[in-house]
Amino acid sequence: MIITLALASAIVFGAGDFCGGAASRRGGSTPVLMFSLPTGLGLLLIVAVGLGGTTHPGALAWGAASGLAGGGGMLMFYRALAEGPMSVVAPVSGLMAAVLPAAVGVARGDRLSLTAYAGIGLCLVAICFVSVEKSAGRVRRRMSGPVLAVLAGMGFGAFFVLIKQGDDGTLWPLAASKAVGVLMVVAAAAVSGRGPAALLRDRVTIGIAMLAGSLDVLGNALYVLAARAGMLSVAGVLSSLYPASTVLLARVVYGERLRPIQRVGLAIAVAGVGLVTSG
Repeated sequence: MIITLALASAIVFGAGDFCGGAASRRGGSTPVLMFSLPTGLGLLLIVAVGLGGTTHPGALAWGAASGLAGGGGMLMFYRALAEGPMSVVAPVSGLMAAVLPAAVGVARGDRLSLTAYAGIGLCLVAICFVSVEKSAGRVRRRMSGPVLAVLAGMGFGAFFVLIKQGDDGTLWPLAASKAVGVLMVVAAAAVSGRGPAALLRDRVTIGIAMLAGSLDVLGNALYVLAARAGMLSVAGVLSSLYPASTVLLARVVYGERLRPIQRVGLAIAVAGVGLVTSG
């Protein structure tokens, strides 16, 4: 079950990132987030109320902390998507997002088989390969990547760890996380002077932004369920494969070409997932 949930999370995250990047290119990262994050929070609150359940201050505190990490990561990630090619930005952030939960999970005692370790290693290699781009007549590695993409990935990785720590069997810690993210975006809009008014006449961009927010919160919920069902190291790494779907969508919609090494990376990702599943 953890494999299915984590991979579903990755697919949904990737689609949401693509929509967020597309909207940010049209209207700017902060105005787009002013629509996407509140949309996701609203949907999450409806579901949380419907499911019921009680929480406690400690879980909400962990959720709020994850919101600081995830909200900061989202601000940087959307800006990076608006400024650079999705086929580079998404994989770089995905690599950083995978490393932290994998390391923390193993440090906390996640006991994996050698096959599963090999699968996780292949998934990390796959993210590296997908992040390679041809430029100026040569292939160069973008492991350092845009600074914003690296920092965004670190924020996402911290979110994965912190929201797992605060999981109490309800969606309220995740709701607290998203509420903090909304507050961070409001603050960023106030500082930058770029609020939602910039998009009020662009219904298409607003719609894409709201779709991005809906997909993001669905991906978050699927990740929480995956982490609840099994080990952090497995859930975190598999959920961080989201760049694959982002890259494929960018290829289809924008014509961003997949390099041969990126295709190899996607194949390695499939092999890595197979090893994790069998392990």
